[in-house]
Amino acid sequence: MLSSKMSRRSFLFLGSAALAQGLTLTLPATAQTVQVKKVKVNGISFYQTIIDLTDPKTFITMGLANNANFANTIQKTSGDEEFNRLVARHRAAAIANGTFFAKNAQKTVMGNMVAGGKFLKYSQWENFGTTLGLRVGNQPEMVTARVDGKPEWNQHWFSLTCGPRLLRKGEIWLNPQIEGFKDPAVLGTGDRTAIGFTADGKKLFLVNFDTSLNLQQEAQAMKAIGCHEAMNLDGGASKALAANSQILVPAGRPLTNVIVVYDAKNPAPETLQQAWVKFQKGDRPVASGI
Repeated sequence: MLSSKMSRRSFLFLGSAALAQGLTLTLPATAQTVQVKKVKVNGISFYQTIIDLTDPKTFITMGLANNANFANTIQKTSGDEEFNRLVARHRAAAIANGTFFAKNAQKTVMGNMVAGGKFLKYSQWENFGTTLGLRVGNQPEMVTARVDGKPEWNQHWFSLTCGPRLLRKGEIWLNPQIEGFKDPAVLGTGDRTAIGFTADGKKLFLVNFDTSLNLQQEAQAMKAIGCHEAMNLDGGASKALAANSQILVPAGRPLTNVIVVYDAKNPAPETLQQAWVKFQKGDRPVASGI
């Protein structure tokens, strides 16, 4: 949270033998689209959610507090909601905390947001942080607005802005001040969660760390598990994770937004599947002053 000022089969890419020695992961006997596993790298343990972006049953979306249609802004807010209620409502393969939200009365959500091929929040002036977007066919991209130019949000099926960015083209990249981050809670050591994807764009990783880390340690861990691009997500008391409707990491406070992942075992709502078909055919989100 910011201040008011603001599985088909899993696999790992290891940068060195030393990393391999520090890693433990139990593979499932049968292939799964979405896997949630306990992993340890160089003494750092965490839950790793491995999402197969190539599986036609994989659907990634956002869940908003109190089943709202739009994310919180200064003008309009739906408040926050207990994590267990969000988990019970969505019945998904995996649910994790999403992006930052402010401590103001409106609990304003950071950045532009797209889910199900439609805008949940949009401002044409948005140039803060880093955006993870999924384009047609779940093709991922990561864009840091103040470095790369603004993302093409209207080309995203799913889009979430957070940060700071941790990896860029396979290398550690930490420039939080350039992205606009000033909050000590973000820049210091704390409870962390992160998201990233592999170089081939086929696997998306959601990571929920067990111990407090600084950004450098977080970036090193994301690189060690095979991420090519990665960014930090909201953490602290917002850190939360559920798999198959079972809460693994309870949130320390009510949340305003969560990342929701559906698969064959936990199918997406029919309306979301229909929206996916329309998006693949060219039905794109329309930018407005949401």
